[in-house]
Amino acid sequence: MIRHIVMFNAKNPDDREAIYNGLKILEEIEGDWTLTVSRNMKIDQIANDMDFVVYGEFHDEAALKAYKSHPNYQRSVDIVRPLRDQRIAVDLTF
Repeated sequence: MIRHIVMFNAKNPDDREAIYNGLKILEEIEGDWTLTVSRNMKIDQIANDMDFVVYGEFHDEAALKAYKSHPNYQRSVDIVRPLRDQRIAVDLTF
């Protein structure tokens, strides 16, 4: 099991809705995995730098690769990349 977690923040706060909508495209990718896109609730008292989180659970690297090779993945990248400031990704195995 791979947990794929990616966090994003916007260069310009006015672009947050466009980023969110661009990331939501990822949820349309069908496969044998779990994927959700969420807004950061910013409850933490120390750090709230990230605006959005993409959280995915994939059975193996092949499933993660299939997800990333889907045309909607590139569509999302094309929308989000120019608008985001930071992208932080982690992949955890369990």
